[in-house]
Amino acid sequence: MIVLVTRMSEDAERLWLTSLSRKMPGETIVPFRQLDEAAREKADIAIVANPDPADIARLPNLKWIHSVWAGVERLVAELGESRLPIVRLVDPQLSQTMAEAVLAWTYYLFRDMPAYANFQRQRVWQQLAYRRPQDVTIGLLGLGALGAESAARLRYAGFNVIGWSRSHKEIDGVQTFHGDRGLKELLGRSEILVCLLPLTDETRGLIDAVRLSLLPEGASLINFARGPIVVADDLIRALDSGAMKHAVLDVFDVEPLPPDNQLWDHPAITVLPHISAPTDRETAAAIVAGNILTYRSSGALPPTVDLARGY
Repeated sequence: MIVLVTRMSEDAERLWLTSLSRKMPGETIVPFRQLDEAAREKADIAIVANPDPADIARLPNLKWIHSVWAGVERLVAELGESRLPIVRLVDPQLSQTMAEAVLAWTYYLFRDMPAYANFQRQRVWQQLAYRRPQDVTIGLLGLGALGAESAARLRYAGFNVIGWSRSHKEIDGVQTFHGDRGLKELLGRSEILVCLLPLTDETRGLIDAVRLSLLPEGASLINFARGPIVVADDLIRALDSGAMKHAVLDVFDVEPLPPDNQLWDHPAITVLPHISAPTDRETAAAIVAGNILTYRSSGALPPTVDLARGY
């Protein structure tokens, strides 16, 4: 039996249950909240969305866990000690959606939309000089599925694209870097820096005052990864000093962003409510179903999260 374990509302959970059941008509899928103790012992697979660790602990015969999200840092932190194999969602649709957002908000910065919005508020008629995309360098932090798809979209739009990852990777048409030296070189050339890294012990606080200072004068930042990767106070200081021009933030240390947080009112920050790459329930359900059906027929698990790395 498969158990669906979430911290969603009952209505939201019901939508997921419907999609998953439609993709796996031969499976019994039951929300955790509907299980008694005897039924919990029958569950061998858990499909989860930010589950309560206490709920997972009450499923004694689980073999593995499949998340319906791509980001699993919270799941690993809360369930890592259980040592259960965790499978994260790898959905091509998610990569395409993220690449759309990266391109859209890169254009927002490239075409000086924040400046023009400010001109409008001040009733100022002013034109800024145009630069061609090929004269602007976009630096991507993270070259996994999301980064690779984003790089392709940016290159098609004509931008000069460079990328960094923890270990060496190659992407057609993209100059890539890795390691500490590579990060410094990429930062020094990135006029718009796009962060798509997973949150791990290694990336927490990675973009701090020292690394922000390596960016070219007037650079901008897009963070579509996780809030704690960027040190918010250091970013604000870089913006206030004029060293950086603008930041588009879709992720934060605390979400929802508290109403009294200073980021809301900063004139050089665009705040988004974590909308860069929402999970598509139908495509996600199809991928989860495919992985589970393969497991049922062959016993083979999909690729699992490296609990030491956190992704």
